[in-house]
Amino acid sequence: MRNLVSPQEWQLRVDLAACYRLTALYGWSDLIFTHISAKLPDDGSGKEKFLINPYGLFFDEMTASDLLVVDLEGTLQGPARGNVNRAGFVIHSTVHAARPDVQCVLHTHSKAGVAVSIQEDGLLRLSQQSTLILHSLAYHDYQGVAVHDAERASLVGDLGHREYMILRNHGLLTASRSIAEAFMAMYLLESACQIQLAAQGSPRLRQVTDEVLSEVEDTVRIMEASAPVSRSELAWPGLLRRLDRLNPGYAQ
Repeated sequence: MRNLVSPQEWQLRVDLAACYRLTALYGWSDLIFTHISAKLPDDGSGKEKFLINPYGLFFDEMTASDLLVVDLEGTLQGPARGNVNRAGFVIHSTVHAARPDVQCVLHTHSKAGVAVSIQEDGLLRLSQQSTLILHSLAYHDYQGVAVHDAERASLVGDLGHREYMILRNHGLLTASRSIAEAFMAMYLLESACQIQLAAQGSPRLRQVTDEVLSEVEDTVRIMEASAPVSRSELAWPGLLRRLDRLNPGYAQ
C-alpha cells in the first residue's frame, strides 16, 4: 500500500493505525465495534474522503495498509480489503461533513465512558481532568444503534464546535484537529470518567466551584494560544515509542 499512496496519506495511515493500537493498549476498545477515522488531504477530486477501519479487525492488529478510504457518500475508494460498518460510517461521516476543522474522530465504548454516559448529571466537576473538558463538552441523547440518517442532524447540532462528546447510554467521542489531539482528548475524557466512578464510592464528594472552573477555562485558553508546541505533539512521540516496544508492526 505504501507505494500506492502519497507520502502524506501514508503518514496519516501510520498515525491512525498507531492510534487504533494505542486505544487497545489503554483498554478502551470494544472488540471490533467502535471506530477511529482521519480525514485525508484534498486530492483535487472534489470529494472529501477519510480513512477508517475495515469491519472485523481488532484494534491491536491494525496496520497502515489495512485502513480503508471512504467518501462522505459511503463509497469505498481505491483498493479495498473489507467493508465499513454502517453505524461507524454514519457517525464519522456526519462529523467530518459538518466540521472542516476536524481531522480525526475517535469513538469508544469503554466501561467507564458508558457508565458516566448513563448518569443523569453526566461528567461532574470533581477532578482537574474534568475541569479541562467541561468548557468543550457536548451531550447527545441515545436514539438506538446509529445506522439511520435521521440522526445526523441532531448529532451535528449537539456537537456544535466542541471537541468532546458524551453519547448518552452509548459511549464517548472526541473530534480534534489531528490524530494525536484526538487520542490525547480521549485520554483526558476517559481519565475523568474513571476518576468519577472511583470517587463515587465515597458518600461525600467535593466539586470544583464555579469560580475555579472559570479560572481553569481561562488558563487553558491562554496556555493553548501561547504554547509553541501542543501537549499532544509533546506526548505523541513517546506514545509511539511505547507502542514500538509493546506492539510493533502498525507501520506496515
